Amino acid sequence: MKEIFLLKLGEIVLKGANKRQFENKLRQNVRRRMKKYGNFDVYILQSTVYVEPMDEEADVDGAWEACRSIFGVVSLCRCRPCEKDLDAIFDAIENYLGDDLDCAKSFKVESKRSDKRFPLTSIQLSQEIGGRLAEAHPGVEVDVHHPDYTVYVEVRDLSAYVHGPAEPGAGGLPTGVGGRAMVLLSGGIDSPVAAYMMAKRGVEVEAVHFFSYPYTSQLAKDKVIELARLVTKYSGRMTVNVVSFTEIQEAIRDNCPEEFFTLIMRRFMMEIAQRIAKGDGCGALITGENLGQVASQTMEAMTVTGAVVDIPIFMPLVGMDKKDIISIAREIGTLDTSILPYEDCCTVFTPKHPKTKPTLGQVVNAEKKLDREALIARALENVEKIKVTYHDEPLL
Repeated sequence: MKEIFLLKLGEIVLKGANKRQFENKLRQNVRRRMKKYGNFDVYILQSTVYVEPMDEEADVDGAWEACRSIFGVVSLCRCRPCEKDLDAIFDAIENYLGDDLDCAKSFKVESKRSDKRFPLTSIQLSQEIGGRLAEAHPGVEVDVHHPDYTVYVEVRDLSAYVHGPAEPGAGGLPTGVGGRAMVLLSGGIDSPVAAYMMAKRGVEVEAVHFFSYPYTSQLAKDKVIELARLVTKYSGRMTVNVVSFTEIQEAIRDNCPEEFFTLIMRRFMMEIAQRIAKGDGCGALITGENLGQVASQTMEAMTVTGAVVDIPIFMPLVGMDKKDIISIAREIGTLDTSILPYEDCCTVFTPKHPKTKPTLGQVVNAEKKLDREALIARALENVEKIKVTYHDEPLL
């Protein structure tokens, strides 16, 4: 029989009456991810997603790689199904895992019997199959405590399944069960990680990027689109809303005290992001802010910048050490792109001595010469919407 995948559910199994909703969303996400790789049947039984290729043309290796980055899956394995019969189970192990066994110094068999109609208990099944394998592979010792290799046998409703050690999955919750949110995506290290972390909690992510040509280059914009593409490996497809921000930054430079430049700029960003978010059905904003990392990320500064919006602001990185954020960026593949030397608009007109402990009254007074509504309206007139998927051609 052909090879299939078993994707084990994570915290979905702890859900109550709404468990079916989470399972349906996960199955929908897996089916969508599999479309690129051919004809696969995707179904859920006993808190496990089965991914089964339906013909020889299916790209099994490509589909396997995609399954490793689907949120909601805690672990996954490639396995061989067979009849629920001792001889069939042994033959399947020999044909599918025999070479791996020959390369090991020691082994054990671990069995799980979900189908209670099977005549042997899990322990009896492990003993029977382990004994046969020991005879077939005399050069490999049996070690039930610290084996070099473990053979797994799962007797389930439809078939028995044999496989080697499982691999860790992406974890989290299925994309889409946590609503939609808009991430303020810069070209730095933090915001792509913030988008990834909220997507891992089941949030469907869109993005907004503020582009200040000619102060920032086309390469800077391409860098952000590429970061979004890399995040979609985990989050699924994404729309990036590119907002022309030059006029607003020049107005701030010409009309506001220098020490408040960054704070006022971020207030405009938050308000524009909220308006786009509400128009696209997003219920929250996501930022990569990290408490104390820069002058605009003190508690007082974040209070002032957040005061212009009335939807939740998710800050998944707010209490993390920078080294931990960098570690996640490296793990998800965004770090090398984030550190490319193409500046984003946050580095334009940076004050020499930024205000670190502002009050709301001070900032409102500092921006009083600006026609906020007119500036925001013009910025929203020509928002460029760019749809991104992981299989797009890289821009950099």
